[in-house]
Order: sequence, then structure tokens, then C-alpha cells
Amino acid sequence: MNVGRNPSIGVLRLQAEKDSLKQPVCQADLQIKNADGLHMRPAMQFVDVANRFDCDITVSNEQNRITVDGKSIMEMSMLAATCGTTLKVTATGPDAAEAIEALRELVEERMFNEPPPKKKK
Repeated sequence: MNVGRNPSIGVLRLQAEKDSLKQPVCQADLQIKNADGLHMRPAMQFVDVANRFDCDITVSNEQNRITVDGKSIMEMSMLAATCGTTLKVTATGPDAAEAIEALRELVEERMFNEPPPKKKK
């Protein structure tokens, strides 16, 4: 069977593209502000919050050109995000805006419930 000439495959692909276009997409650049950065405990907090939502969440560290699944602790641990790193978080799905807001609050306002860096004297 030649897949390239099968009209039903083309219809399925077109329908999948249409369905993906209907999904809300939200993005935010979030800065890591806690002193120790995104080590395992804050990464797990991020994953726990991300998994409360039905949307897909990706996280990119453009400094090292890595994009990972924000719902996977193994992938989040690969980001190597230190204090001051800006991460691009993208949520796609029905509750994308709510997910981005919850993650922004965790990362930038609550700073993973950890202290900020000490100021130099």
C-alpha cells in the first residue's frame, strides 16, 4: 500500500491539524529566582503542579537549547536551570491559561518555597 496516495490518510492528517488548531496555547517566560535553581525538589513541585492540568506543557531552556515535557520529572531535571535562568513554558489545551498562571505563581512568586540568593555586601 502506498501511504502517499491513500486519501484516507490525508483526511486523518488534515483532521488532526484542524483539531490541534482549536486548542488554546499560552506561553510565558518564567525566571528562576530561588538561590539553588531548579534542583530535584523544585522540579518535582513544578511537575506536581503541571500534572493538575489537562493541557500539554513543554519547558524550554534556550541557553542550552533543550525543550522537555513539563510533566516529566526525568525530563525537567535535564534543564540545568540555575538562579537567573529564564524558561519558556508553553501550555496547549483547554486549561492552558490556568496552568501557566499556576506555574508562574510557583516559580516567580513563591520561588518553590525557597529563599532568594543572598545579597552581596
